[in-house]
Amino acid sequence: MTTTQVVNPATEQVVTTLELVGADETDAAIERAQRAAVGWREIAPGDRARLLRRFAEAVDANLEQLAQLEVVNAGHTIGNARWEAGNVRDVLHFAAGIPERLLGNQIPVAGGVDITFHEPLGVVGVIVPWNFPMPIAAWGFGPALAAGNTVVLKPAELTPLTAVRLGELALQAGLPEGVFQVLPGKGSVVGQRFVTHPAVRKVVFTGSTEVGKEIMAGCARQVKRVTLELGGKSANIVFADADLERAAATAPYGVFDNAGQDCCARSRILVQRSVFDRFLELLEPAVRGVRVGDPADEATEMGPLISASHRARVASFIEPSTKVAFTGSQPDGPGFWYPPTVVLPDAPSDRLLTEEVFGPVVAVVAFEDEADAIRIANGTEYGLSGSIWTNDVGRALRVSRGVEAGNLSVNSHSSVRYWTPFGGFKQSGLGRELGPDAALAFTETKNVFIAT
Repeated sequence: MTTTQVVNPATEQVVTTLELVGADETDAAIERAQRAAVGWREIAPGDRARLLRRFAEAVDANLEQLAQLEVVNAGHTIGNARWEAGNVRDVLHFAAGIPERLLGNQIPVAGGVDITFHEPLGVVGVIVPWNFPMPIAAWGFGPALAAGNTVVLKPAELTPLTAVRLGELALQAGLPEGVFQVLPGKGSVVGQRFVTHPAVRKVVFTGSTEVGKEIMAGCARQVKRVTLELGGKSANIVFADADLERAAATAPYGVFDNAGQDCCARSRILVQRSVFDRFLELLEPAVRGVRVGDPADEATEMGPLISASHRARVASFIEPSTKVAFTGSQPDGPGFWYPPTVVLPDAPSDRLLTEEVFGPVVAVVAFEDEADAIRIANGTEYGLSGSIWTNDVGRALRVSRGVEAGNLSVNSHSSVRYWTPFGGFKQSGLGRELGPDAALAFTETKNVFIAT
């Protein structure tokens, strides 16, 4: 049996040792899910909804325990971790409203009646990243279960603890055996088997664009459905007519939340040239004011990076020639810390403007006008998120339509709500999660004609 050590990224101490699932055990879990799918899809919609509400209530009753697990396992601040556990609860409550509202159509035809049904796919494999282990898991399993599918879920090797606990809570809430299973294991073993096993009818993956491409190619061999939520290099666009004080005060939280380990991070700040210097003056105290430290402390705003190897990767972006405008603070002693860092790239080809750092590093560049801002914002292979700061409503709408991204905020940095769609353009992904249509991504439309 292969094992993995779960490490607290704020202390570098081993939290626990966990057994990893192998290929044979993965196959057995998929087969259990396939058998359970027959009964799960036949459960009356109201009863399936009731079970999902019980699951939500079980999460709510254990919210503090789940949050504390995430603080220790992922280094999330306690405030963030409580929000994340609450998001799982809320996604499940939202999903509980779906089974009775999964409506088909009656389509006028000659000589009979034509009706459509949304049929569940069967077994769904969900592969979860280490940056937001709880909510991203729920975004997959919540609507998938609501639509009548069974779910096998693989958490990231670095952050399996909350997923394992959610699997236990699902059983305690009364979900039948085999309907929702959590399989801690390697991506090359468990995740790859989701791709190759014919009984898994869809794979939901959140992670790097490179791995997402491999999963998509593997699933293509079986014409297997995929939802992919991949990388990002989002722009925070600040126009001269914006509330500069508010834009600068909030900009650090648009990129340094979760230590920048967020595919929605606004890691490029585009500032209109006429206010560029003033914006930097306002940004500096905001960055230096970000409280970096013990994630268990209620006052902490940013915790550590997830691992030593990831910290080294983030640090590699700052080269001797990099122009660093200013940095924030970081604690001394153990922990995978990296300070909030603001850089001023020299050229559009600078990798700090083109590649996803996935850490607390933000690049600030100047633009001339609307067209230039849109051009720079779209000058990347990614298109996930972004923000636009202006007091001109017409400009806000024009730029929102012009920027190639799936989730935009005007005069804020809020992109994700469980009742609105989430997903990316271009190489940031494929498909949409959350929102009123989320469950449809886990169904096939069946058309039935009845001759009269």
